[in-house]
Amino acid sequence: MIRLLAAVAAIALAASAQAQDAPPPSLAARNAAVDLPIAAPARAPDWADEFDTPGLPDPAKWAYDTAWNKQGWFNDEKQYYAADRPENARVEDGTLLITARHEALTKAKDYGGQAYTSARLLTRGHAQWTHAFVEVRARLACGRGVWPAIWMLGADDRAGWPAQGEIDIMEHVGWDEGVVHGTIHTKAYNHVAGTQVGAQTRLADACTAFHTYQLDWTRDRLLIGVDGRAYMRFDNDGKGEAASWPFDRPEFLILNVAVGGWGGQQGIDDTAFPATMAVDYVRVWER
Repeated sequence: MIRLLAAVAAIALAASAQAQDAPPPSLAARNAAVDLPIAAPARAPDWADEFDTPGLPDPAKWAYDTAWNKQGWFNDEKQYYAADRPENARVEDGTLLITARHEALTKAKDYGGQAYTSARLLTRGHAQWTHAFVEVRARLACGRGVWPAIWMLGADDRAGWPAQGEIDIMEHVGWDEGVVHGTIHTKAYNHVAGTQVGAQTRLADACTAFHTYQLDWTRDRLLIGVDGRAYMRFDNDGKGEAASWPFDRPEFLILNVAVGGWGGQQGIDDTAFPATMAVDYVRVWER
């Protein structure tokens, strides 16, 4: 999920980006949309959640991210991310349900004036990986203003965003229904500097049917795909520079449904709520 920094930090990053060398000529090849087969290893996953136990998400596998509720979230997002609240995140009938709602939790201690609630689950503190095959089977939350995402973020906060590295396995915005995006962000390649690397593919029934969203992450390249076909590739340039390839360091997984931000560029349709992303399973194979 694209994470804008606070305004001051974004301005500073943009200014520094102007002083950096231009992206290498090979960027076009590294950013090319592709159509390649992608498949999970033929063995049991090293980490998984099949969501077989009803109730709140497994606390041994998932944590809640609520850190920016009071200050307000990145990207001009409008949601309050709740913790331990089944209305926003629960397991039911073998499926994880992450639901955005049009409501205000005004009595919450960290309430920041938001008119919507949702949940942002992450494996940080429980599991992280360096090079892996990640597979998430999900049906997306939809509606204008709704922004579901399945993504990974570098575990080293000291590096800061985007230097820590971000891999967006799936993003979908409700005003462009049926188009899913795969994107990476690094210090050299990010949307603030206008050099982000990504591609998209069309899934007409992304809002009504389950699809398998996949990441194949090795030392040499990243492939992002859906249902066994990769549509985005990003290659390691082999220079050993973290600015362009920070993906030899641990990352954790995030599942969330945001409201507003990129998803709200054409407004928010309040009749779209509640909006739920349903996740059948999450599986990870270490590389």
